[in-house]
Amino acid sequence: MATSRRTFLQLVGANSLAAAALGRPAAAFAGQARDRSGVATDAAGVIRLSANENSNGPGENVLAAIQRSFGRVNRYPFQTAGSLREAVAASNAVPTDHLTLGCGSSEILDAAVMAFAEKDHGVVTALPTFELVSDLGKHMGVPVVDVPVTKGLELDLGQMSEKSAGSGFVYICNPNNPTGTLHGAKAIEEFVDETLRRDPHVTILIDEAYHEYVERDDYKTAIALAIANPRVIVSRTFSKIYGLAGMRIGYAIGQPDTIRKIDRFLDPLRLSCLSTTAALTAHADTLRAPDQRQRNHDARAYTVNALKDAGFAVVPSEANFIMFDTRRDIRQFAADCRAKGIEIARPFPPLTTHARVTIGTMDEMKKASEVLRQVLSAPPTSARLDPPDARPIHRGDVREC
Repeated sequence: MATSRRTFLQLVGANSLAAAALGRPAAAFAGQARDRSGVATDAAGVIRLSANENSNGPGENVLAAIQRSFGRVNRYPFQTAGSLREAVAASNAVPTDHLTLGCGSSEILDAAVMAFAEKDHGVVTALPTFELVSDLGKHMGVPVVDVPVTKGLELDLGQMSEKSAGSGFVYICNPNNPTGTLHGAKAIEEFVDETLRRDPHVTILIDEAYHEYVERDDYKTAIALAIANPRVIVSRTFSKIYGLAGMRIGYAIGQPDTIRKIDRFLDPLRLSCLSTTAALTAHADTLRAPDQRQRNHDARAYTVNALKDAGFAVVPSEANFIMFDTRRDIRQFAADCRAKGIEIARPFPPLTTHARVTIGTMDEMKKASEVLRQVLSAPPTSARLDPPDARPIHRGDVREC
């Protein structure tokens, strides 16, 4: 491609180091509002269920490791980044040259779009899904095909495969954000085979940001596909089950030549000694992810049952969030919830009546479920609100996950 790394950095903006949350009780990871720039800030009394974060945080051992790292902030993170890369590669049974680290998986997605999409070979993605890929493609001026999800809010893999011929980059979020729906291993394998049969030059990225939350027996990671095929990439993040959204650590796995193409658009000094130490410590705690998965399962089941008791069906979710049809304007519904101290996610057009609610702690979800019940039981209001996504896309805008 003719696109340079300098152009890439101009498009996506400079990376910044995340601030560590230190010496704070678990409850302090919950309610947050926004400052003038749109960035989340703490606000007493507000339960934040809007960004698919882990309300439990990363755990005391991770916070302690970050504190111990303060004495190394004058050093570049080459050593800890190298150790993290080796540890993550080993746990996924891949050589280190099959893996690269990013400033969150969002930087990985940005770099992949820049590496594989171009003017005559654009992007195929779903609607709705995590918008970063589509937003960057449109900002770059490459063709973007947004394939609507099915009536069951699943990715329409058949249509996405059909539309992929002639494209440069296909984005699959599995489980999908914001719907929470999942495709099993067989469906993903068949999608990859059919898509590459139609066009062997397409590159497919499978975003497994919520991988650690999945419980369904027919699911497995697509890493084996990425190791076997240079046209497949898997991305992961430490932002979700590991509770490190503010530290910005993600990674991609693929064949070495494919990883090198992504690396061309990654800032070599994109990580910090604090973030890499945090991720390395979290990754070493093999009991943490199963514990968080069970906590998420229990709180999600409680919330789903509460909504069902109120007469609202919930889309089956394999992630740390749920989606359901409120049968009213989602913008007003979100505003009514916010007025009662519960912050839920933004709208996800074209699902203009559906709410996405992050699963927090059990205590948070008990409070949230009562607020959801109260708002849903009240007659819908019809306030004058701006239409969703009416403003132009600006890559510098803050958009929650």
